[in-house]
Amino acid sequence: MLDQKLLDTLNDQMNHEFFAAHAYMAMAAYCDNNSYDGFANFYIEQAKEERFHGQKIYDYINDRGEKAIFKALPAPKVDFNSILETFEDGLKQEQDVTSRFYNLSEIANEKKDYATISFLNWFLDEQVEEESMFETHIDYLKRIGDDSNTLYLYEKELAARTFNEEA
Repeated sequence: MLDQKLLDTLNDQMNHEFFAAHAYMAMAAYCDNNSYDGFANFYIEQAKEERFHGQKIYDYINDRGEKAIFKALPAPKVDFNSILETFEDGLKQEQDVTSRFYNLSEIANEKKDYATISFLNWFLDEQVEEESMFETHIDYLKRIGDDSNTLYLYEKELAARTFNEEA
């Protein structure tokens, strides 16, 4: 049985993970609409990863004998000025998720819920990778600038991305 504050925060995070997937699909739609199919693929695969994270929290809540509570998702941002802006927004989103997992970890530590502490460690490690990935893409896009040939090659690289639950 989970402490109520911890359960409420886990449910909030589960919903936020599904919102993140929603936001990444909005970024994919922007990319597709602007004929950036490779970047669209990147965000579609990123959305799959966020849904996986939401499902992981859902399963944990249920494994602990509690009920996952779904809430309405706010509409994500749908208008962007550039591919770079989508990645900058993605980084901000991942930084927000990291701070949410820090908060969850603090609550779990406060409640001495060692099973949840262990569960959350996976997400904390994952967030290091997520932020680093977005920072790298931002660096690359800034370096590429207006070089359409290099952007084309970079987009082709991202078109090959696939989400693997086992990774």
